[in-house]
Formats: sequence, structure tokens, C-alpha cells
Amino acid sequence: MFAKKLMMLPALILTAAAVLSGCTQGGSAGESGQKVINIYQGKVEISDQLQEMKELYESSHPGVVLNIQSVGGGTDYAASLKSRFSAGAQPDIFTIGGFQERDLWLEYLEDLSDQPWTENMDQVAKDPMSADGKLYGFPLNYEGYGFLYNKDIFEEAGVTEVPKTLSELEAAAQKIQDAGYTPFVNAYAEWWVLGNHNVNVPFARQDDPEAFMQALDEGNADMASNEIFDGWLDLLDLTLKYGNANPLTTDYNTQMSTFANGQAAMTQQGNWVQPTLDGINPDLNVGMMPMPISDDAEANDKLFVGVPTYWVINKNSPVKEEAKELLDWMAGTPEGQQFLTEKFQFIPAFNNIEAAAEDIGPLGGDLTTYIADGKALNWYFQQLPIGTPQDYASLMQSYIAGRDTREQLLDNMQASYDNLKVR
Repeated sequence: MFAKKLMMLPALILTAAAVLSGCTQGGSAGESGQKVINIYQGKVEISDQLQEMKELYESSHPGVVLNIQSVGGGTDYAASLKSRFSAGAQPDIFTIGGFQERDLWLEYLEDLSDQPWTENMDQVAKDPMSADGKLYGFPLNYEGYGFLYNKDIFEEAGVTEVPKTLSELEAAAQKIQDAGYTPFVNAYAEWWVLGNHNVNVPFARQDDPEAFMQALDEGNADMASNEIFDGWLDLLDLTLKYGNANPLTTDYNTQMSTFANGQAAMTQQGNWVQPTLDGINPDLNVGMMPMPISDDAEANDKLFVGVPTYWVINKNSPVKEEAKELLDWMAGTPEGQQFLTEKFQFIPAFNNIEAAAEDIGPLGGDLTTYIADGKALNWYFQQLPIGTPQDYASLMQSYIAGRDTREQLLDNMQASYDNLKVR
């Protein structure tokens, strides 16, 4: 199982100065000896809700201050986190992904195996942050992605069924275009839209993804001769053919405002954008559908589901016990659980927390249906060699710009994998 209002989104528009300010070196003593927990996190879509959580938590925990900094959207969170550590301004709590990122940051991570909330984690949520029999991360939520679609535009254009094949998707896109709408708004300026989520499609759609990646490691497989990668590029080409102008300069904020305001019928994103869409257009009639790469309807009818990020505690933090108490409060109290579900509109990654349909929104509702029906594929981009997602995004952007052929793109992706894989 299981990363914004119109263009005026002050909470999300972070300058370089803002990124490099905010957190001090680890936990610190505030006024009158207060304990300050510095939190550096990458989900900007919940930045307002986190500030609300801060106020509630501080009111019930006198002497503790939460200094929360949200970095993301148009800012590379991973790069900014590395810069912060290099500058000696280490946060007490920060967010990372599992598998490869776990190994990258392992020397800084506090062992959380003995925390009470671990008993309510499914193994699939534990695996990405487990090493040597220890657990190092607090799973914030389960998330999934595919194509979001505007149900009202579909109806107006005469698209009566959710497309489950590439041919059906092109036919729907043509109808939508004929009705006067842009079929796709593509935020291909954002590296993670391409290098994480989009490139995950051909890896996850392999018959045995882990065996395929193992074969890549051993030099016994390649992307250029793999028909699933060829189908994936057919899908990418289709989004460009029926997409917005200037996709390489379209960022996340523009993508969300364009889609939420009904100017485009489809876009690649996940259920994490529900609060953003609600903030722009609370009446948006939205759903989530698959990303087909062939004409095999059954194989295509899947969404991609995983734990996107974990909150981890810096083992060198002087306030790590206070940080552990915060995580326990989030997972173990009604107030904390309300933020995970109702406020953040998350699908909780703890099996003792239930989320009502009205809390997680229509995107979360569609996602849970796919999960319940066994139509979920994993996030294999988290297991790619460190650095390849960013490389892949750059290579895909070069292809989108018309500088490379699809053969050159796949050859370059293969070379990047071979160069960065652990030997």
C-alpha cells in the first residue's frame, strides 16, 4: 500500500532566503527555557494546517514550541535539506522517503522501534524505513496518483466512461478538445512530476518490477528494448499532443489553478492535492483515473500507491524525547488523528485510524476504492539509484523540448541507471 490557490499562494512561494532561514542548529531553548522543536518538512500543501496543529499542540504542551518550515512546490526539498545539514543547521524532525533515502540519511536517524504507534503500522509501511531490524520513520500517510479528471467537463464533452486504454484516452482527449477545453495541463517544469511519478509508470507496470530492476543491476535488461517503456512514451506523447502550451515552463501552482478553475480536463497528480483544489474551487467535481500505456484495459486499470514521506527524528537532537512525544500525540490521540485525517485529508498509514469519506475527499475516496479492489501498484521510484529521478526528469525535459528522440531518451536513461547503480 502505501509530494496551492490561484497563483497567489504566499505560503508556497518560498524564496531562497526563506529556505535558508527558519531552523536553528537542532532543538534550542526559547524564551523562559522553552523547548523548541525545529521541523523541516516537504509537504507545502498542508503548511496552513500544520500551523493550526502547532497552535493546538503548544496550548496543550506548555514549554514546547514547534518551529515548522514547509519547503516544496517550486523548491527542491531534498537539495535544500542537504544544504541545511551542510550549513550545520540540522532540524530536529525532517521528512525523507524510504529505501534509498533511508540509507542516505541513516547515520542521522533515531531508532523509533520502541514507539507505541509502531504496533499499528502495516508491514508495507514499515519496510521502506526499516534497516537492521530497526524502524526509523513515522509514516505520514498513504498516497496515490494517476490522472485527475474533471467529471463535469467529461460529461459536457460526451466522455461517458473513464478511459482504461490508450486508444480510449486519445478518443476522450479529442472529444474534450473539440468541446473547447484543453485536455491535459502538464506541469513538466517540476522535476518530481516527471522523475518520480511519471517515470514510475513503466517500472511499476513490469510483470515483476523488482526482478526487472535486479536484472538492470546485473546488466541483463535494458529499457530501450522493453515494450512497456515504449508504451509509456506513447502516453507521454499523447499528453503533449493534447496538452497545454509551454509544459516545460508550467509549474505546480499554474497546473493546480488551471485544472481547478476548469480550464483543463485532466492532469497528473495525486490525492495529496485535495486541500489545494478545495481552496481554489470547493465545488470542483473531480475524480482520479488510471494512466494507460496500452490497449489492455485490465492491466491499465491501476493507480500507484505508496508512503510518500516519513517524519524522522535527528538522533543528535537535544529535544528528541520531546519530538517523540509529538509523533505519539499525532498517532495516538483523537486530536492528533483528526489532523492526519480531517485536517490534512490524508489516508492514514496506521491501521487503528479510520478516515471518513467526507474527510479525505473524492480523490481519497477513489484511491481507497482502487486499493480495496486490489488495483494498486507500488512506488518503485523510491528504489531507483540515488540521483536517477532527477537525471530522468532532465532527460525527459530534453525529449519534451524535441532535442532528443525516444531512442536517445531511453539510451540516456539506461546510461544514467548504469552510472548511478550500487555495484
